[in-house]
Amino acid sequence: MSYFEDKKKELENMLSLIRQEKGRFETEARRERNELDEKIKWNEKLKEGVIQMAKERQVGFPWLAKAYDELLRIDTTNAATYLETKERPAYSAAEIVREQGRLRREAVRDKKIAEYLVAYYENIAPFLIDLKEEVDIGSDEEKKLLKEYSQEELQDFATHYLTKEEYRKLPSVKRNQVALDRFWTRSKSKWLIGRIYERFVGYLYEQKGYDVEYVGIFKGYEDLGRDLICQKGNEFIVIQCKYWSQFRTIYEKHIFQFFGTVFQYKDENKSKKVKAIFYTTTKVSDLARRFAQELGIQLEENFAMDKQYPCIKCNISRIDKTKIYHLPFDQQYDNTKVEKSRGEFYCATVKEAEEVGFRRAFKYQGLKTKK
Repeated sequence: MSYFEDKKKELENMLSLIRQEKGRFETEARRERNELDEKIKWNEKLKEGVIQMAKERQVGFPWLAKAYDELLRIDTTNAATYLETKERPAYSAAEIVREQGRLRREAVRDKKIAEYLVAYYENIAPFLIDLKEEVDIGSDEEKKLLKEYSQEELQDFATHYLTKEEYRKLPSVKRNQVALDRFWTRSKSKWLIGRIYERFVGYLYEQKGYDVEYVGIFKGYEDLGRDLICQKGNEFIVIQCKYWSQFRTIYEKHIFQFFGTVFQYKDENKSKKVKAIFYTTTKVSDLARRFAQELGIQLEENFAMDKQYPCIKCNISRIDKTKIYHLPFDQQYDNTKVEKSRGEFYCATVKEAEEVGFRRAFKYQGLKTKK
């Protein structure tokens, strides 16, 4: 056998060994890939299971949080192990992954415990859901406008809706009407929208001759879900108002909570004839509707608020008979009670109020002029 034939044979043998090693490597790689796929699938199932358990057993805060901790620990361990056992190990990177994983697990654990607590409280006290979005909305434009006013002028809340030029140059009728119009068109916090809805429903009952106590406005969440208490003789109506977006639904838990507070009111006022009405701007679930019927609660679904209703309160002072009108954003608006028997009334426009001798009520006393 010649030298070249020997070399050829040697190369063929080497190629055969390389092919065998390649085959073994590909087989092992496929096996590891399959194992990794199985781990990923298992982790996803574990995650789904934990989420489902969180929905079903919200009171197990520490246990569920620990389950999330274990889920994340497995993910971190897999990543760190891979870094340590790959062809060119990265031990430092593996330690960083473990440390960052630990910090992440602690943060997620604390976050989950907080989420479960909130979900649990909302489940046993549905009215707490309303608290989530109750933040005042103040646009950058509005904040910029307020910087232009003096501290004295800012005592008049109409400055939130007018430019400095409008506020100082427009006659009172025009100025106050523009402020009122913008009050209705601008964005509002969920809290304020709910308050206005209670005012609107209360106004409707005042027009029916009821004496209306605005419990929700004055007691906030201490009202126990009794937003309005309307009285006419020995007849009392306990009302709850829910101004919600159309995509949200009133469920049976909200009906149960309202029934509970009405039952308490009836129990404390056994001599009174008490009726319960639930007003909402959205829909009620079929089951909640059935429960309401069985529990004697009247439902007023999809009851929209008329933003054009006469919202200006015209009041006559008991001390000096001064005629004053209050806009919805004025300081004493909710403390002012309209008594028809004394010549007081609601009106829709500033012009109506000022034409019959009423003036605007607010702290601001006017611009001081130099003598």
